[in-house]
Amino acid sequence: MGLFSKISDRIFGRKPTPASAPAAPAKPAAVIFTGSENDPKVSPPARNPAPAAAPAAPAEPVDVEAVLTGLAAEKGGPSDWRRSIVDLLKLLDLDSSLDARKELAAELGVNAGAHGSAEQNIALHKAVMRKLAENGGKVPDDLKD
Repeated sequence: MGLFSKISDRIFGRKPTPASAPAAPAKPAAVIFTGSENDPKVSPPARNPAPAAAPAAPAEPVDVEAVLTGLAAEKGGPSDWRRSIVDLLKLLDLDSSLDARKELAAELGVNAGAHGSAEQNIALHKAVMRKLAENGGKVPDDLKD
Protein backbone atom coordinates (compact mmCIF):
# COMPACT_ATOMS: atom_id res chain seq x y z
CA MET A 1 0.00 0.00 0.00
CA GLY A 2 1.40 3.38 -0.99
CA LEU A 3 1.70 6.35 1.33
CA PHE A 4 -1.17 8.20 -0.38
CA SER A 5 -3.44 5.20 0.30
CA LYS A 6 -2.53 5.42 3.97
CA ILE A 7 -3.29 9.16 3.97
CA SER A 8 -6.69 8.67 2.37
CA ASP A 9 -7.50 5.74 4.69
CA ARG A 10 -6.79 7.93 7.71
CA ILE A 11 -8.91 10.79 6.40
CA PHE A 12 -11.78 8.96 4.73
CA GLY A 13 -11.76 6.02 7.12
CA ARG A 14 -12.02 2.48 5.96
CA LYS A 15 -15.36 1.39 4.68
CA PRO A 16 -16.79 -0.88 7.35
CA THR A 17 -17.31 -4.44 6.26
CA PRO A 18 -20.76 -5.68 7.19
CA ALA A 19 -20.63 -8.05 10.14
CA SER A 20 -23.27 -10.24 8.65
CA ALA A 21 -23.96 -9.85 4.98
CA PRO A 22 -27.46 -10.89 4.00
CA ALA A 23 -27.38 -14.43 2.77
CA ALA A 24 -28.61 -15.24 -0.69
CA PRO A 25 -32.02 -16.86 -0.68
CA ALA A 26 -31.81 -20.61 -0.74
CA LYS A 27 -32.75 -22.20 -4.03
CA PRO A 28 -35.23 -25.04 -3.94
CA ALA A 29 -33.60 -28.40 -4.55
CA ALA A 30 -35.53 -29.15 -7.72
CA VAL A 31 -38.47 -27.24 -9.06
CA ILE A 32 -40.31 -28.84 -11.87
CA PHE A 33 -42.75 -26.60 -13.64
CA THR A 34 -45.88 -28.51 -14.43
CA GLY A 35 -48.17 -25.70 -15.49
CA SER A 36 -48.86 -24.40 -18.91
CA GLU A 37 -47.41 -21.14 -20.15
CA ASN A 38 -50.95 -20.19 -21.09
CA ASP A 39 -52.31 -20.85 -17.58
CA PRO A 40 -52.92 -17.36 -16.05
CA LYS A 41 -52.62 -18.72 -12.48
CA VAL A 42 -49.21 -20.34 -12.89
CA SER A 43 -46.18 -19.14 -14.73
CA PRO A 44 -42.54 -20.21 -14.72
CA PRO A 45 -40.05 -18.09 -12.74
CA ALA A 46 -38.55 -16.72 -15.95
CA ARG A 47 -41.87 -15.04 -16.69
CA ASN A 48 -41.82 -13.30 -13.29
CA PRO A 49 -38.39 -11.67 -13.06
CA ALA A 50 -37.39 -10.20 -9.72
CA PRO A 51 -37.56 -6.41 -9.62
CA ALA A 52 -34.25 -4.69 -10.19
CA ALA A 53 -32.51 -3.34 -7.10
CA ALA A 54 -32.50 0.41 -6.71
CA PRO A 55 -29.11 2.00 -7.42
CA ALA A 56 -27.13 2.95 -4.34
CA ALA A 57 -27.07 6.65 -3.52
CA PRO A 58 -23.67 8.28 -4.08
CA ALA A 59 -21.64 8.75 -0.92
CA GLU A 60 -21.44 12.24 0.49
CA PRO A 61 -18.01 13.83 0.01
CA VAL A 62 -15.81 13.80 3.10
CA ASP A 63 -14.98 17.27 4.41
CA VAL A 64 -11.19 16.92 4.54
CA GLU A 65 -10.67 20.26 6.28
CA ALA A 66 -13.16 19.35 9.04
CA VAL A 67 -11.58 15.93 9.58
CA LEU A 68 -8.07 17.36 9.83
CA THR A 69 -9.17 20.27 12.03
CA GLY A 70 -10.87 17.78 14.33
CA LEU A 71 -7.76 15.59 14.51
CA ALA A 72 -5.61 18.63 15.31
CA ALA A 73 -8.01 19.66 18.08
CA GLU A 74 -7.98 16.14 19.55
CA LYS A 75 -4.19 16.07 19.63
CA GLY A 76 -4.04 19.57 21.11
CA GLY A 77 -0.53 20.34 19.90
CA PRO A 78 0.53 22.94 17.36
CA SER A 79 0.15 21.83 13.76
CA ASP A 80 0.55 23.65 10.47
CA TRP A 81 -1.11 20.86 8.47
CA ARG A 82 -2.69 23.43 6.13
CA ARG A 83 0.71 24.29 4.62
CA SER A 84 3.19 21.64 5.75
CA ILE A 85 3.30 18.11 4.34
CA VAL A 86 5.44 17.09 7.33
CA ASP A 87 2.83 18.36 9.80
CA LEU A 88 0.03 16.75 7.77
CA LEU A 89 1.76 13.37 7.87
CA LYS A 90 2.52 13.71 11.59
CA LEU A 91 -1.10 14.66 12.29
CA LEU A 92 -2.16 11.42 10.59
CA ASP A 93 0.46 9.43 12.56
CA LEU A 94 2.33 8.57 9.37
CA ASP A 95 6.04 8.55 8.57
CA SER A 96 7.12 12.09 7.64
CA SER A 97 10.78 11.26 6.98
CA LEU A 98 12.59 12.37 3.85
CA ASP A 99 12.43 8.81 2.50
CA ALA A 100 8.66 8.70 3.02
CA ARG A 101 8.26 12.05 1.26
CA LYS A 102 10.46 10.82 -1.62
CA GLU A 103 8.15 7.81 -1.92
CA LEU A 104 5.09 10.07 -1.89
CA ALA A 105 6.62 12.36 -4.52
CA ALA A 106 7.26 9.37 -6.79
CA GLU A 107 3.76 8.01 -6.17
CA LEU A 108 2.08 11.33 -7.03
CA GLY A 109 4.51 12.32 -9.82
CA VAL A 110 5.75 15.44 -8.04
CA ASN A 111 9.07 16.62 -9.49
CA ALA A 112 9.35 20.11 -7.99
CA GLY A 113 12.68 21.08 -6.42
CA ALA A 114 15.20 18.85 -4.71
CA HIS A 115 14.01 16.12 -2.36
CA GLY A 116 13.24 17.67 1.01
CA SER A 117 13.27 21.23 -0.29
CA ALA A 118 10.57 23.70 0.65
CA GLU A 119 9.54 23.80 -3.01
CA GLN A 120 9.00 20.06 -3.14
CA ASN A 121 7.23 19.94 0.23
CA ILE A 122 4.79 22.65 -0.85
CA ALA A 123 4.16 20.86 -4.16
CA LEU A 124 3.63 17.56 -2.31
CA HIS A 125 1.11 19.11 0.05
CA LYS A 126 -0.89 20.60 -2.83
CA ALA A 127 -0.71 17.33 -4.79
CA VAL A 128 -2.04 15.38 -1.79
CA MET A 129 -4.92 17.83 -1.38
CA ARG A 130 -5.79 17.68 -5.09
CA LYS A 131 -5.68 13.87 -5.02
CA LEU A 132 -7.93 13.78 -1.94
CA ALA A 133 -10.41 15.99 -3.82
CA GLU A 134 -10.27 13.66 -6.84
CA ASN A 135 -11.04 10.71 -4.56
CA GLY A 136 -14.19 12.04 -2.95
CA GLY A 137 -12.89 14.64 -0.53
CA LYS A 138 -14.25 18.14 -0.15
CA VAL A 139 -11.10 20.28 -0.09
CA PRO A 140 -11.06 24.10 -0.04
CA ASP A 141 -9.54 25.59 -3.20
CA ASP A 142 -6.80 27.42 -1.26
CA LEU A 143 -5.43 24.05 -0.09
CA LYS A 144 -5.28 22.65 -3.64
CA ASP A 145 -3.77 25.61 -5.51
